[in-house]
Amino acid sequence: MKFALIILSFLCITIGFAQEGNVVRADVVNGDTIPVITLNNFQFTTQRTWKSGTHYKRYKRLEKKVVKVYPFAHLAAKKLEMYAIELESVESEKEKKKFYKRIEQEIKDEYEGELKKLTVSEGRILIKLLDRETGNTSYTLVTELRGKFSAFFWQGLARVFGHNLKSEYDPKGDDCEIEFIVQRIESGLLSLK
Repeated sequence: MKFALIILSFLCITIGFAQEGNVVRADVVNGDTIPVITLNNFQFTTQRTWKSGTHYKRYKRLEKKVVKVYPFAHLAAKKLEMYAIELESVESEKEKKKFYKRIEQEIKDEYEGELKKLTVSEGRILIKLLDRETGNTSYTLVTELRGKFSAFFWQGLARVFGHNLKSEYDPKGDDCEIEFIVQRIESGLLSLK
């Protein structure tokens, strides 16, 4: 009788534990049931250290500038995707020119005032981020939208102010600090004000 009570208690405990817990999706592979669990995204970060207070202040100034211009580059990439889809339906060269003029006017109307307020260094960062977000240098984008002559003109003007529309984004080299800041923005660790 004691033995039967022990077995009955054991079964009740086992059934109780078996019914608690989470229900997860499972796949059967070669007769084995393998639970499939989706984890939330996470990012490993290390504690940043700076060589001096000067380096820290330089980083904070760069962070402020990237936070200011990143939304423009991100928005430009989204708009270019949207315009690319629209452009596929345009057939003649005359219609394409009208389309490009309309795009240019929309951008001027919406962003010209804000973009004119950018400093030289913020403009340089924006050029880099446009390449990061769109996969094309600013020179390539101007060439596609306005033609080679216009791109040549704007490249010359940019050079006068210390910019290079042909500069490419280098996340593991010269632009590693910018990339670090952008990753913090995209992961939600740094907010856009």
